[in-house]
Amino acid sequence: QAQLVESGGGSVQAGGSLRLACAVSEYSFMNKCIGWFRQAAGKEREGVAAVYTTYTGGGLTYYADSVKGRFTISQDGAKDTVYLQMNSLKVEDTAMYYCAASNRWCEDTWSSVAPYAYWGQGTQVTVSS
Repeated sequence: QAQLVESGGGSVQAGGSLRLACAVSEYSFMNKCIGWFRQAAGKEREGVAAVYTTYTGGGLTYYADSVKGRFTISQDGAKDTVYLQMNSLKVEDTAMYYCAASNRWCEDTWSSVAPYAYWGQGTQVTVSS
């Protein structure tokens, strides 16, 4: 059973930055789709970004329109860790952020929860004005 542990959340003012990390264990890290999701209070969980992990670290990345140009997803294969660098944060980015891992490659459905078999417990991100 894969284990995913998120870290790096916190409180920041609008315009600031945070970097989230998702450490994955008990899991074959390479050639899989690993994504970041978020869920704001009273809203459904939504896909933020995903990466297709590769040995070269250059796998395809996917982003929600709302975060394109501000968030960057990356992988560190040596550490079995996926990062989400979040810049120019907005109040509307406030949410619990979750890391999720699938058993296969990323597809057009990367932003929906269905393809992901394993989930972390989440890390809170709060952006104030």
